[in-house]
Amino acid sequence: MIKLTGEKVLLRGATSEDVNELYYWKYEENIQEAKKWNAPYLPEERLTKEEYMSSWDKEHELFPGIPRFLAVIVDEKAVGTVSCYWVDKHTNWLETGIVIYNSDYWSGGYGTEAYRMWIDFLFESTSLHRLGMSTWSGNIRMMKTAEKIGMKEEARIREARIVNGEYFDSIKMGILRREWESKRSKSCNRKEYRGELKH
Repeated sequence: MIKLTGEKVLLRGATSEDVNELYYWKYEENIQEAKKWNAPYLPEERLTKEEYMSSWDKEHELFPGIPRFLAVIVDEKAVGTVSCYWVDKHTNWLETGIVIYNSDYWSGGYGTEAYRMWIDFLFESTSLHRLGMSTWSGNIRMMKTAEKIGMKEEARIREARIVNGEYFDSIKMGILRREWESKRSKSCNRKEYRGELKH
């Protein structure tokens, strides 16, 4: 099972307990706060628990050892997921996403860390050329999270989404491998420099 450990979060292949917890947040929890932000303009088909569990099966890997989903674990609880899917295999382009269902863990840096770890893992483990994400202009948190990890706004389709009767723009953001490598290199150099100052 894949396990990626950060300062605040753990990303891992979901256990059966994780899947049960995530199913509750995704379909059964009463408030469904996350759905007000996570593509609320798209109708979502409700899966049975068995169908949801099967979507985590190994047969749905994008590459050998590279799953479509990992569970986001905080305080030993499954609070969300990171995900990816193919846009174009010929150009090595994946679309990515993150959702934190439990609003107790919003605005605490958990989502940013989890998403950065996911992007790093996908670039480190594959030969992918680009990673992207899609959202809407009302989801400021997601846009800021993507920007923090180095994604750039690449397209804004004006008034293409309707949420609660109001028009919003559709937003496309992305990062190329060379941009990720450059950002990573600068980050490592800053850490080394800070380390030298401490001596």
